[in-house]
Amino acid sequence: MRRRHALMLMSAPLLAPAVARAQAWAPTRPVTLVVPFPPGGPTDLAARVMQTGMQSALGQPVVVDNRPGATGAIGSRYVAQAAPDGHTLLVAASGTLTINEVVMRSAGYASERDFAPVTLVMSVPNMLVVHPSVPVRTVAEVVAWMKAQRGGVNYASSGVGSSEQLGMELFRLRTGTEATAVPFAGGPAAMQAVIQNQAPIAMLNAATVGPQVQAGNLRGIAVAGPRRMPTLPDVPTMTEAGLPEIVSGSWTAVVAPAATPAPILDRLNAVMVAALRTPEVTERLGRVGFTVDASSREELARLIASDLARWREVVREARIEVN
Repeated sequence: MRRRHALMLMSAPLLAPAVARAQAWAPTRPVTLVVPFPPGGPTDLAARVMQTGMQSALGQPVVVDNRPGATGAIGSRYVAQAAPDGHTLLVAASGTLTINEVVMRSAGYASERDFAPVTLVMSVPNMLVVHPSVPVRTVAEVVAWMKAQRGGVNYASSGVGSSEQLGMELFRLRTGTEATAVPFAGGPAAMQAVIQNQAPIAMLNAATVGPQVQAGNLRGIAVAGPRRMPTLPDVPTMTEAGLPEIVSGSWTAVVAPAATPAPILDRLNAVMVAALRTPEVTERLGRVGFTVDASSREELARLIASDLARWREVVREARIEVN
């Protein structure tokens, strides 16, 4: 018993600094979550599901400030130039942090230089889907079918530089197939194009196409993520199909201006992770197809770096024209 008591006394001083660091910083005025897109989308949803929990923990109002424009670049530039004091944060989509600077001539910011990771909020993979008339059910059959089409096939794209377009280009490059992007105004429009067989195949957001796969209006071939989706358990992953390098999807994260001190970042991470891991938030986001990640700062930094490297390579190999 005395030995156990001694161990507890020895460990307490080691634990105390970590706890103190996580609790030391507190905001002195409202915290602003800048969303670089209009209200109503998934990035806006991510910000709003954290509001209540953050306000309770921080003791200050948390305000969502929508600053749309230039596929997220306008709001991102605003936060990059904000004071690094924890009061102004960016709730960013994956494309904002890992695609804009790859496909734009000048995004006006560089993610790894201008931002400090706080936490990965949520994610959803893309899914390879086809019109039900296409005679394929597996990735291998899709590859054989595409190669049999002289001149390749047309695929529905949700826009130049989107994660869906880059995901399909990655699939094309790694399978040695030919395909031409037919751009539409966003994911829902691209999905409708496949449903109407205007373009027979696409790599689209799984949360968007999932209900149509369940209804039989689309056929799900493979998920471009690490695991099968609970809502579509019969659709395998690209890894199961022997293509683990084909990773494509959308995620939402929170970042702060680059010079924000580590104690502030640690406190924000702890508060946001706690807010995200409540059953209500997990259930609400899961209902619309998202997985709550609530990651560490280090995990988000690794994700940003790996996605930037992947999409730079795809843009270069596919010769996607920047704008």
